[in-house]
Amino acid sequence: MASPPDTSKAAKLERCNSYLRRVNSAKIISASSRLLFRACIVATVALILLFALHCPPLLLLSHYSAAARSSHRGLLSSDVTYGGAAWEREVRRSATPRRRSGLTVLVTGAAGFVGTHCSLALKKRGDGVVGLDNFNSYYDPSLKRARQSLLSRHGVLVVDGDINDTLLLTKLLDVVPFSHVLHLAAQAGVRYAMRNPQSYVTSNVAGLVALLEVAAKHADPQPAVVWASSSSVYGLNTATPFSELHRTDRPASLYAATKKAGEAIAHTYNHIYGLSITGLRFFTVYGPWGRPDMAYFSFANYILSGKPIAVFRMQDGTAVQRDFTYIDDVVTGCLGALDTAERSTGSGGKKRGPAQLRVYNLGNASPVPVAKMVGILEELLGKKARKQVVTLPQNGDVPYTHANVSMAERDLGYRATTDLATGLKKFARWYVEYYDRRSKKEAEGAASA
Repeated sequence: MASPPDTSKAAKLERCNSYLRRVNSAKIISASSRLLFRACIVATVALILLFALHCPPLLLLSHYSAAARSSHRGLLSSDVTYGGAAWEREVRRSATPRRRSGLTVLVTGAAGFVGTHCSLALKKRGDGVVGLDNFNSYYDPSLKRARQSLLSRHGVLVVDGDINDTLLLTKLLDVVPFSHVLHLAAQAGVRYAMRNPQSYVTSNVAGLVALLEVAAKHADPQPAVVWASSSSVYGLNTATPFSELHRTDRPASLYAATKKAGEAIAHTYNHIYGLSITGLRFFTVYGPWGRPDMAYFSFANYILSGKPIAVFRMQDGTAVQRDFTYIDDVVTGCLGALDTAERSTGSGGKKRGPAQLRVYNLGNASPVPVAKMVGILEELLGKKARKQVVTLPQNGDVPYTHANVSMAERDLGYRATTDLATGLKKFARWYVEYYDRRSKKEAEGAASA
């Protein structure tokens, strides 16, 4: 009888082959997985590169936002907390009018030049005033803090905050039913826009929108808004004197463009939401507590310190002229605009009827050559300037400004009564006294250190 075939070797061989097949299959799968993973990585990188080429702003958004917030915090904002019962009591106290039928006004940019003077004038006549300012570093913040101290001594609270902070704006208009907003906060200066253009968009465009959004949709009742436009909107206009009816579609600087954009934005919020809005085009405002970046202010500094000053002229040799307007006259115009502002017609973000929309020039209606202004300062300060006459550069400055103020005279009761010599005399007196006191304080501080 034949013995059964020996299958042990065949079985072992089959098991070995099966094992090898499994090992090879696993290796293939593993290799395929690695290859697929690498392909995915390559594809992802390729997509990112492609996306970056076509949409760099989106990829840089988080980095830009962080950088912008940091820069904005230094120039345009503050990190001050607000709220609480004590804070609300202070806000209400400052906002309470002392006279019957007095206005209740939120003044943005209250620690600024025009804002300080308007706040003092409103408080003096018995209106309620609450200020808002971010004390940015565009120029010496200590001057703004000194203005804040002056306002505080007269019972005006200035809240440390930014107009782009919609939560703060909403809180303020919730705590106090303001009858009016005097919106003076802005990034000023023509030439600075060439170095930091984004600050103008942030403050003059986004800030205005933030304020109007809260006023239109969250305030109950809606306040009437009076805001600072600028004579710069006339730009390359050559028809003089500048009238509110002249074209303003040729700005000569980014600053002017943002102010012109502000006027268009104001029209939009008036049309859609029924906000009563009045724009004021200021012409070269000067006086005590002024802005150090303005020519008359910096010239006083340079004359006293012996530094040379640049006096501009046109390419054809004609003098650059400005319609210098004294601060008290501008304040009269601002208060006139507030007093004649009609009520807004909207509620809860809905327009109930047509609302008032106005724009006015506030100027002196008497242009003066800049060289004459320098001569007046020389006499007042008792020292000659080291003048360097140079051609006006193409950096946004315009050669000539001249306001037609007939509409403001008719509707606001506006009158410019201060000539340049009188106004500069008041400025020079303040300038010498302010910086003399400041120098003494700094010397005392150094001695005690």
